[in-house]
Amino acid sequence: MINMHRTSLAELPANEHAIILSFANGRPETNRLVSLGFTPGANVDMTQNYGHGPLIVTVRGTRIALGRGEAAKIFVEQSQE
Repeated sequence: MINMHRTSLAELPANEHAIILSFANGRPETNRLVSLGFTPGANVDMTQNYGHGPLIVTVRGTRIALGRGEAAKIFVEQSQE
């Protein structure tokens, strides 16, 4: 059985997959993220997350570096088997 777990993108461990749910940013920040491919329902893969500093994610086939504060405002649903 697969359980779903809601978390922020900043808390997603490396090599994990999730689905983007929503954002807690203002309009300019949200518009920037959407232009990069971060849209609700999109799959995201955590490529690199050391627990501090920037992280690297793959969304829609593109690797993108995000600041930890920015990633903390992106909410995702992570599957846990």
